[in-house]
Amino acid sequence: MRVPSTPSPPFNAPAARRLREALGMAPGHVAYGLQAQYGIHVAPDIVVAWERGTLAPASHELTALAGVLWCAPGDLLGAARSLREHRIARAIDPEELARLVGMEASAYRTMEDTDRWRGSERQTAALAEALALSPRELLTATGRNEEFAELLRSAVTTRWQAYVRPVARVLAVPRRQVESALRQMHADYQARMVTTSSWGASGGSGEAGKEYLERVVDHFWELAPGR
Repeated sequence: MRVPSTPSPPFNAPAARRLREALGMAPGHVAYGLQAQYGIHVAPDIVVAWERGTLAPASHELTALAGVLWCAPGDLLGAARSLREHRIARAIDPEELARLVGMEASAYRTMEDTDRWRGSERQTAALAEALALSPRELLTATGRNEEFAELLRSAVTTRWQAYVRPVARVLAVPRRQVESALRQMHADYQARMVTTSSWGASGGSGEAGKEYLERVVDHFWELAPGR
């Protein structure tokens, strides 16, 4: 039996079966379509294994399977997280996406393969637009969640104004969309610290401030517009 390469997208096995059955196709019909239309040799038992979730198609197989099942690749995916998963869900090839964001295809491929985005501010904004990523999705896809959390912690504990641009740049949004949230978060955190350290506060341990910092990302999304 053929052993497929490790799949990059999170394959939605039940969706594949539902789509096939809705078309009145048997696994053998799918296998035939993959070979006839895309030159991909897959036995019917592999199609069954995909639908049972015991195996998953590789990226090129998933794209071909979507064609056979008359659906978009995204219809066969679970929640996309990485750059590769979002790109496949949008049915965009690496060369085209690289052109859209304004970089060499080889440079983009390296970033996708290593899960380390190194694009400029302009390229990051173009990436978000090309893949229709929300700020949250962009953070995860570019691997910047921890960087983002650290920026927020610094913003609420020091001068929040100095972090408007860095936060906006990471999210690829205009500065005005983060200013109000950072201002409010800074005020909320400082109020907790003042209360904790005031006369009579129990122990002055700063627990309220510590808890706020632990949930600093959640606090931002609660306040940020268009999250």
